[in-house]
Amino acid sequence: MTNKDFINSVASLTGMKKNEVQRIVERFTACLAENMEDGDTANIQGFGIFEMRKKKERIVVNPTTKKRQLVPPKLSISFKPSATLKEHTL
Repeated sequence: MTNKDFINSVASLTGMKKNEVQRIVERFTACLAENMEDGDTANIQGFGIFEMRKKKERIVVNPTTKKRQLVPPKLSISFKPSATLKEHTL
């Protein structure tokens, strides 16, 4: 499902205008991003939990050249689906 498909689906289910739904989705993602920048978790009941995780530095090996490289630590967002969401996707 693309973003456009999602917007159209929500608009048809709610009876809202597409541009209103688009603004709501954009604000939701902006709010989620702001929350993640602060290092907080976002728990959306019935959907799941978004949380920031710190990945450690690691060494990788290029399979063709056998050269080793150090990958620096980084932050990434992880998502844990709720039990309700898991039931609906099975």
